[in-house]
Amino acid sequence: MAWQLSGTYLESCSCDAICPCTWSALTAKATLDRCRALLAYHVDAGDIDGTDVSGLSFALFLDTPPVMAEGNWRVGVFLDAAASDAQAERLGAVLAGQLGGPPAMLGPLIGELLGIERVPIEFSEAGRSHHVRIGDAGAIEVTDFAAGEGMDPVRLENVFHPSNTTLTVAPATTATLSTFGIEWGRPGESGFTAPFSWSG
Repeated sequence: MAWQLSGTYLESCSCDAICPCTWSALTAKATLDRCRALLAYHVDAGDIDGTDVSGLSFALFLDTPPVMAEGNWRVGVFLDAAASDAQAERLGAVLAGQLGGPPAMLGPLIGELLGIERVPIEFSEAGRSHHVRIGDAGAIEVTDFAAGEGMDPVRLENVFHPSNTTLTVAPATTATLSTFGIEWGRPGESGFTAPFSWSG
């Protein structure tokens, strides 16, 4: 089964900006007692074994020990309510790592699946601000950080991350979440944006 997805990604996690997990390839300790993160994706163009999934969104919720490389992650999946059953099945297979590609790299770290929910997911962008709403689970807005007027946003390069090896630093402007029974999120917490391109 061949597949390809490309589009836009944003993330926010419970760490202070900048999240130590990201720049350390998951080996540095999170700034709080757990790392809680929402990784949200909007697919601009995508095909999974002949099924077009363009225009859909999905998100992963992570609840991990403070050192992410130790594994035992608890993971929940949000699939776009706009997806047909066939589209949701194909996207679910990709996110489960069954079809290879970047999601498969997370497989050995996952200890528990919290569930899969099909909810409305809304993505929007305005200038350097990026927003996602995940059904009733909450919303995140992150803003690409630029060090001065007229400067390009600050970026991390050569990072070990499933979305991209270059991430734009984008702390949360707002973050209010209730994901799989866990309440979290606050303004100023760590965040990133990037284009993503996956295939398998």
